[in-house]
Amino acid sequence: MVENVELPVGFAFELAKHSDLMTQFAGLPQEKRDSIVEGARHITSKNEMRRYVENMFQESAR
Repeated sequence: MVENVELPVGFAFELAKHSDLMTQFAGLPQEKRDSIVEGARHITSKNEMRRYVENMFQESAR
């Protein structure tokens, strides 16, 4: 999914709960996936990570 980049555990766990978002994430260009993963590295709570994953495509839908 993300070449040579280890996904943060909480991010991978939340992403796995949403197969539709996982599919969208996997289809992104490598640079965009890396940017999303980097953003996930700065999240410190379970609830914030859940919101991050559930909303990571909201901006592009507008």
